[in-house]
Amino acid sequence: MYKEITPGGFGIAIETDETPLYSKQSKFQKVEILKSKGLGNILTLDGLMMTTVEDEFFYHEMIAHIPLCSHKNPENVLVIGGGDGGTVREVLKHECVKNIDLCEIDALVIEASKEFLPSIAGKLDDKRVNIYVEDAIEFIKNKKNLYDVVLIDSTDPMGPGVGLFTEEFYTNVKNSLKPDGIVTPQSESPFANKKEMKNMYLLLHKVFKTVLPYCGSIPTYPAGYWSFAFCTDSNDNTIKDIRRAKKIENGAKLYNTELHKGVFAVPNFVRELAK
Repeated sequence: MYKEITPGGFGIAIETDETPLYSKQSKFQKVEILKSKGLGNILTLDGLMMTTVEDEFFYHEMIAHIPLCSHKNPENVLVIGGGDGGTVREVLKHECVKNIDLCEIDALVIEASKEFLPSIAGKLDDKRVNIYVEDAIEFIKNKKNLYDVVLIDSTDPMGPGVGLFTEEFYTNVKNSLKPDGIVTPQSESPFANKKEMKNMYLLLHKVFKTVLPYCGSIPTYPAGYWSFAFCTDSNDNTIKDIRRAKKIENGAKLYNTELHKGVFAVPNFVRELAK
């Protein structure tokens, strides 16, 4: 049985086999793949839920398609974190994308995902994907005017992910963007991670002119409700290429153009956290 309990005293429980399919300790974290009864294989890092085969589309479609469909022509994309490959897979569905740089700090995440999560990681070998096993904090420092979209598919602000939640890091990410660029980090649960989310948005507002939260359900994350931050200086959040968006919609489990239009209508308590 896999359990994850939040500091608030609530969480999730999933029936799993007793013995992990994969369990290795890297210099950053413990990487495990668990076999569940009804959700397929599960990736956890230091015991925290990252993704399951059955519900991963809730997260990966939301973090990828909202910003990419809000850009007129995203050709060069950076994914920070995301070693399971799900975000990369969704970005590759946009035919205009010519290059994806994936910067993942932990090679074991990529190794485990390729072996045990092929439906998620199966596109990491695509010729448009360049994989950098590096610390994104250092990787991004000297990148200037390069990316159309940056997706920060990070862990929570702890362990190897803590440095991805600073004003300096967000400033370096902004500097890596082209003038009409968009950054979208995952921005925690507005119910389970209120303090972390509030602190994150205070920093994002210091760096970007426009910072808009959007939310969606993720069944196997604690509280089941997650947020993302749409950050830009010159772009708005409307669909720029309806033909491309409709093509994405036709192959998606979650994303559609009506959802895109309404996803930024967030509850009042989320607005307060994201001020």
